[in-house]
Amino acid sequence: MRRVKARKAIRQVQKILLASPAIDHWQEDREQIEAEELLSFVLGEEPDDDEELPGWARRSFMELIERRASGEPIPFITGSIEFLGLDVLAEPGVFIPRHSSEFLAVQAIRRLKARRRPVHVDLATGAGAVALAVADRLPRADVYGTDVAADAVKLARRNAKRLGLQATFSRGDLFGGLPPSLTGRVDVTTIHPPYVPVGEVEDLPDEVRAFEPTHTLTDGSVDGMGLVRRTAEEGPDWLAKDGWILIEADPDAARDVKRVLIRAGFRDVKSTKGLELKVTRVVVGRRPR
Repeated sequence: MRRVKARKAIRQVQKILLASPAIDHWQEDREQIEAEELLSFVLGEEPDDDEELPGWARRSFMELIERRASGEPIPFITGSIEFLGLDVLAEPGVFIPRHSSEFLAVQAIRRLKARRRPVHVDLATGAGAVALAVADRLPRADVYGTDVAADAVKLARRNAKRLGLQATFSRGDLFGGLPPSLTGRVDVTTIHPPYVPVGEVEDLPDEVRAFEPTHTLTDGSVDGMGLVRRTAEEGPDWLAKDGWILIEADPDAARDVKRVLIRAGFRDVKSTKGLELKVTRVVVGRRPR
């Protein structure tokens, strides 16, 4: 196989990715970014533009590009995803951590760092990325994560062990997986709930709908707000005085999430957004008096 320079190989496969109907082409230059990421994975390092690729590298690269063009998410191809500097394992059957959730973790860390012995709970934790980011930045914190899926809890525990971080992950429905001793002691609760209305799941891109468990995309409610309402209803019993609930939401749903928290009596409710990614909001609210 004739050798091709890295720059040309990336340009060639960009066209393949751009033509794929299984991929959501929402981000500018997404195809180039993903092609570069997959080539770096094949080579074990970021290539120079003028580096000539040996035949084995081109073959491996094209195999991965074909998998990506079918819709398979890159974290499933590479086996992990970078999240606030942590290499978090990802595998089929568990919701892939989103880069948008880095802002959720940062918001939690900002509210926890002033507490003497902070307690953080991440609901619907999936692979545990948000909880582990808090544990990494705040080693003195008591960090917990819950998820209804056994596979998610197992993966979160593997991630904690692999990264050498202290966090307790347990199976349970929202707060149901927590020890009763945490009642009234949680300083910050975070959740990235499955907020897609049940009737809109079939409209999701193949890269999401065909590869991630349905229960991680929708809670089965008509408006996608079922778990948000439950979190707002159950949260006050678990939160410490002046404790916070942080809910990641689609921008179009942020106003509805705010209404839910306000109706539940939460104070200082507002919608916040990060500077880098505009595709999400974190709605925050302080425990009712």
